[in-house]
Formats: sequence, structure tokens, C-alpha cells
Amino acid sequence: MTLRTKPLSDITHQAIGLLSKELGVANTIRFISQFGTGYGNYTEERDELFKDLSLDDIVSEIKANRQSDPDAA
Repeated sequence: MTLRTKPLSDITHQAIGLLSKELGVANTIRFISQFGTGYGNYTEERDELFKDLSLDDIVSEIKANRQSDPDAA
């Protein structure tokens, strides 16, 4: 018995169609975008962003943001 495989492009097209039908276009795009490789260096960017903050500072800021917007948590 010989198994015929579909080209990956056909499978991708079919999958996107099914996702769009079930999730809607916007949520399909959101789902697919999570698999992108992105750009930049995450570690270096976070080191620069938080270089002047202690862990206690970061935790305090998170708690303050949650208190000001309880729906964001």
C-alpha cells in the first residue's frame, strides 16, 4: 500500500481555512502569530529594561498595576 502525502502548502491552506471558520479571522491570525520567531535579543532587552530595578521594585509595580486595573490580572 502506497501512502500519498499532501504537500505542506495544501495542509497549511486547509488548516488556516478550518481555523478561520472556527475561530474567526482575527483569532486565527493571533494564533498563528505566536509561532513567529520574532527579532532582537530577549535577554539583552530585558537586562537593559530592568537594570535599575530590584526584584522587590518589579513585584511592587506589578501589584500596583493589578490594584489600579483588577481586570488585567
